[in-house]
Amino acid sequence: MELNSKIPPGPVAEKWEKHKFNVKLVNPANKRKYEVIVVGAGLAGASAAATLSELGYRVKCFVYHDSPRRAHSIAAQGGINAAKNYQNDGDSVYRLFYDTIKGGDFRAREANVHRLAENSLSIIDQAVAQGVPFAREYGGLLANRSFGGAQVSRTFYARGQTGQQLLLGAYQQLEKEIAKGGVEMFTYYEMLDLVVVDGQARGIIARNLRTGAIETYAAHAVLLATGGYGNVFYLSTNAKNSNATAIWRAYKRGAAFANPCYTQIHPTCIPVSGEHQSKLTLMSESLRNDGRVWVPKKVGDKRPPSQIPEDERDYYLERRYPSFGNLAPRDISSRSAKYVCDEGRGVGETGLGVYLDFSDAIKRLGKKTIAERYGNLFEMYQRITDEDPYQVPMRIYPAVHYTMGGLWVDYNLMSTVPGCFVLGEANFSDHGANRLGASALMQGLSDGYFVIPYTIGDYLAGLKPQPVDASAPEFRAAEQETRARLEKLLAIKGKRTPTSFHRQLGQIMWNKCGMARNAAGLTEAIGEIAALREEFWQNVNVVGEVGSLSQQLEIAARVADFIELGELMCRDALHREESCGGHFREEYQTEDGEALRNDERFAYVGAWEYTGDTAEPRLHKEPLVYEEVKLATRSYK
Repeated sequence: MELNSKIPPGPVAEKWEKHKFNVKLVNPANKRKYEVIVVGAGLAGASAAATLSELGYRVKCFVYHDSPRRAHSIAAQGGINAAKNYQNDGDSVYRLFYDTIKGGDFRAREANVHRLAENSLSIIDQAVAQGVPFAREYGGLLANRSFGGAQVSRTFYARGQTGQQLLLGAYQQLEKEIAKGGVEMFTYYEMLDLVVVDGQARGIIARNLRTGAIETYAAHAVLLATGGYGNVFYLSTNAKNSNATAIWRAYKRGAAFANPCYTQIHPTCIPVSGEHQSKLTLMSESLRNDGRVWVPKKVGDKRPPSQIPEDERDYYLERRYPSFGNLAPRDISSRSAKYVCDEGRGVGETGLGVYLDFSDAIKRLGKKTIAERYGNLFEMYQRITDEDPYQVPMRIYPAVHYTMGGLWVDYNLMSTVPGCFVLGEANFSDHGANRLGASALMQGLSDGYFVIPYTIGDYLAGLKPQPVDASAPEFRAAEQETRARLEKLLAIKGKRTPTSFHRQLGQIMWNKCGMARNAAGLTEAIGEIAALREEFWQNVNVVGEVGSLSQQLEIAARVADFIELGELMCRDALHREESCGGHFREEYQTEDGEALRNDERFAYVGAWEYTGDTAEPRLHKEPLVYEEVKLATRSYK
């Protein structure tokens, strides 16, 4: 396996423009002769499907929902970054580029990140033209607010519903193309395998979730825009159906999996309340603009917050990181919350929580202004906790939210399987070891609207515009393998539910590959997951039939893939003997508890190659070369 990033030569600020000129083009009359499969219809998938259809390609789009509007992109709350500098506070494309590189702890490609910063300008224009109702100032100009890891206000937002509004914009563009006949939409379909013919991605195996039918679909190229794998932890802020099956199947067909241990723990989520929970709820990072994070100074202080005097409160982020305060990056803020809770200063019944207090902001700005900014978030919090955040501080605690790792892609967003492109959170591309807040929406739309329309043409121009079908023997073989895997699950007839295995996996991952990791714990986790995998295939109980509706079968197949992925994540975390961003190895930290990188040994992308179910994966390394920014110890103090 060769990792050729295909990064264009020249200054970083000129790479993308020159690359767009140098890529091969497809004649407009020939575009309708090419078929493209898009799996997923969140921001990355919907924008890609719609834009490619507008260009003339014939597109098939697959989602396991009843509508693209249910994609998990809809859950993004706080905003989307763009270097418009409308606030005249010193922002620029270069500053967004640098903040993103630094926020990712110098573990991302310079070229990809600069392209993302450049495209951010066009994304806002595109969304406004679609009618996305961004917040505006009194005079009608677009409003901005701040997010973690930045000292400028560059985040555009629509109250606490930014992802939903952006997705509706992409969705209406997609629906327009469906009505025109350029996009054929397949709802309630789940991709279960990637079909590779003569070394190139040529289609997918998908299961009709209504009927259970296993079907084959062929195309000249396959785009995976299936989101992240945070649900490997069982409890996360991801939608329950979010899974890793599409990218894991591609991995098993030859697509390298890059940096799987880079997972983001979001600092502001509603704390776990008991073992009955099946998911967690995000409270937007935007709340940290006006909310102040604190815990009691005294260990074991269980007084109500209103009874704790100001001089007995520890505003620990403001104390430790005075330059950024409550808007320190997510990885740092999450670990800081863990530290104070481990000291016995956590709040709530479990002691796993800190306060997010709006009393000062309400006094300064008034309740009406706070309600205008965060009203729907406050309402959601009150409905879940039965506590009024206008009257008492919110209780928050870190939770799994995003995955920076994903399938390895080159500058053109193509994986190591030619013809298989990977967009959005499903790839590893732009965020290094830690994503800055409000950058996920930016990457998804950048990939879908402004990158893949150029780069897919470079690949397709090298293919003859001949019709494709699923008659190749590889399609039949992949279909049979898929059916056999599902029938094997049904035939076990064990005593445990798929969800019980998923919950146990999540506990292993959270305890030993979560906010803090160490060699001993990771080694134990690898052994425990191997044992769990063995038990799963001997003792899981799945009801239903392959050829009929069976949600238990859907869950079981996803859990089987999560178990294998969890082991790879632990292997990746074990081999990376440094701390960087969201990957915090307890053995490698500074005297004051900050991440300690090892640039001499680990300034690379770690991409894993599948070598068989019983063999250890093979590690490949893509060196990270920094020409524009200087490697430095990350500091937010």
